Amino acid sequence: MAELGQGGSGENWERGVVEKVALAAITEQRRARYWGIFFKLLMFIYLFALLFIGLGWFGKKESAPDKHTAMVELRGVIAAGNPASADNVMTGLQEAFKNRGTQGVILRINSPGGSPVEAGHINDEIRRLREKYPKIPLYAVVEDICASGGYYVAVAADRIYVDKASIIGSIGVLMDGFGFTGAMEKLGVERRLLAAGENKGFLDPFSPILESQRSHAEQMLQQIHQQFITVVREGRGVRLKETPDMFSGLLWVGQKSIEMGLSDELGGVEYVAREVIKAEEIVDFTPRENVAERLAKRFGAGLGEALGRLGLAGSLTLR
Repeated sequence: MAELGQGGSGENWERGVVEKVALAAITEQRRARYWGIFFKLLMFIYLFALLFIGLGWFGKKESAPDKHTAMVELRGVIAAGNPASADNVMTGLQEAFKNRGTQGVILRINSPGGSPVEAGHINDEIRRLREKYPKIPLYAVVEDICASGGYYVAVAADRIYVDKASIIGSIGVLMDGFGFTGAMEKLGVERRLLAAGENKGFLDPFSPILESQRSHAEQMLQQIHQQFITVVREGRGVRLKETPDMFSGLLWVGQKSIEMGLSDELGGVEYVAREVIKAEEIVDFTPRENVAERLAKRFGAGLGEALGRLGLAGSLTLR
């Protein structure tokens, strides 16, 4: 009897342990399921938020007041794909001019220059908008620097305002690159370039430069430089007090640039809005990248640009 009782007690004990283990497993499965649902829901909310931001449904500009000063920024190197690209700046200017409450437009510039083509597009668009909206003035306000391509854009404005320590000028063009022929000779590397057309390898960095190609490149630079000078003369008109070194590529501080007629007065964005345009409230119309655009650039455009540049012998810039 004792043995039977002990055996039954042992079976009950084992059954209890099994039940506890099974219960713990079920509880753990439920907990894992709940956490899985939670993380899936969290991921769904995150992706939904990205979708809204990417489509521009969040962070939209508030409606502009009845009377305001519109502002567009030109910041950084002027180049396609950059924040200071012609597409971005022109889009901002178009939105600023067509807004019914705009009393005047400020183009805030802080740029060392960049592509002559991109700068030319912006200059042309400013002139077009000024003709289309003759009652809306456009003023360029310079922060730290407005050089070369930046100044190419600025001269299209009605007036140019600077700080006394701003850097202005650099009216010139350059084409830069590198030559590796000496290093290749030391390393014993042979350049094998096959081309149809005697000048197809124009300014190839791995081949000796030919004087005929150097001369041709200098002629192109002179032509673009003359275009730059013409744009400055047309934009500044009788205000320009030309000197022998004005178009040599030199830079001047803001106060000196006023004396030379390269700019007009001292003043910042708030001063121009309040005292010149007479509309103290400023509305920023500068296009901003959304999350989707940043991700696209990070994973695609950057790599493509890097690969494309591997074949360039030099780059042409207004700076």
